[in-house]
Amino acid sequence: MLIVVIVACEVGFWVAVAGGLALRYLAGQRRAGAVVLALAPVIDAVLLAVTALDLARGGRADWMHGLAALYIGVSLAYGRRMVAWADARFAHWRQGRPLPPRPTGWAHTRACWADVVRTLLAVVIAGAVVGVFLLAFGTGTRTAALVGWFPVLGVLLGIELLWAISYTVWPRRAR
Repeated sequence: MLIVVIVACEVGFWVAVAGGLALRYLAGQRRAGAVVLALAPVIDAVLLAVTALDLARGGRADWMHGLAALYIGVSLAYGRRMVAWADARFAHWRQGRPLPPRPTGWAHTRACWADVVRTLLAVVIAGAVVGVFLLAFGTGTRTAALVGWFPVLGVLLGIELLWAISYTVWPRRAR
C-alpha cells in the first residue's frame, strides 16, 4: 500500500511541475503556475502523514517506510533544483531560451561539491524523519527495519562524496 503512495507522490510531484510550467509558459498565467509549483512540498507532507499514519495504526515498518523518509529528504533538498532544471528545458522548448551550459572543469567540480551538501541535507532530513518515527512509535521489532536505513543513508552520502572527490582529482573536460 505504502509503495503505491510513494509512487503516486513521485508522479504527483512531476504532474505539479509540468502543470505549473504549462500554466506559466503555455497559458501565460505566471501566478497560477507558481501556485501549482508550490504544491510540491504539500505532496511531501501528504507522504509524511500517510507514512506516520500507517505506523500509528500499528503497521510494521519495512523498507518502504525508510524509502518514504528518503523520498522526503531528497525532495526537500533537491526539489528546487529539479524544478529549475525542468523550467530551463520548458523555457528552451517554448521560448527558445538557451539551455544552461553544461559545466566543465572546476565549475563542474564545484557543482559536484554543492551536490554533496544537498545530499548531506537530504540524508539529515531522512535520518531525522526516521528518528522521529522511532521516537514516536518505539524501537522494538515493529520498527527494526527503520534502524537499517541509517547505514543506507551513510552509503548514499559516501557515494556522493566519492563522486565529488573523483571530479576533484579528474575534472570534467570540455567537449
